[in-house]
Amino acid sequence: MSEFFDHITEKQAEFIARQPVFFVATAAADARINLSPKGMDSFRLLDGGRACAYLDYGGSGNETHAHLAADGRITIMFCAFDQPPLIYRIYGHGRAVLPQEAEFAALASHFTIERGVRQIFRISVESTQESCVWAVPKMAMVEERQTLRKYHAQEDPAVRLAKYQDRNRSIDGLPVTPPSVLPYS
Repeated sequence: MSEFFDHITEKQAEFIARQPVFFVATAAADARINLSPKGMDSFRLLDGGRACAYLDYGGSGNETHAHLAADGRITIMFCAFDQPPLIYRIYGHGRAVLPQEAEFAALASHFTIERGVRQIFRISVESTQESCVWAVPKMAMVEERQTLRKYHAQEDPAVRLAKYQDRNRSIDGLPVTPPSVLPYS
């Protein structure tokens, strides 16, 4: 049975801190639903559980940015692949905070910033939900992948910025605001 909350509780924050991966879903009118896995210790709670944020690294398209600019709705899901079984969802509205914006430095202070961060998504929590995960298999975390870190470490920052700006788009043609600089290159 599902149970809803109006913010992220301390117990739920402890559960989130133990999860090595989370999933982000967004949508905009007449666009595809975007669903992406995230990792790399990139999620933080803010404002006593009434907000949260996560680092977004460049790599492929920028659908989350496009959807949030068009619609704002976002769902974040944490799923226990160990015990106790639990699915935890955060429902809210989010927005991209780009490196050139004044708010970026304050948000960045909550994270260890690595090369390749293109923006931080800040989410206002509207509600959260706990539910069972009885049909999801148990799995163990082996190790964090280093592929994205290696990718961002290998290129000259100016070349990477040019490539990034070329790929900084939505698959459905929605507008995306490009950063003027890539931070922490």
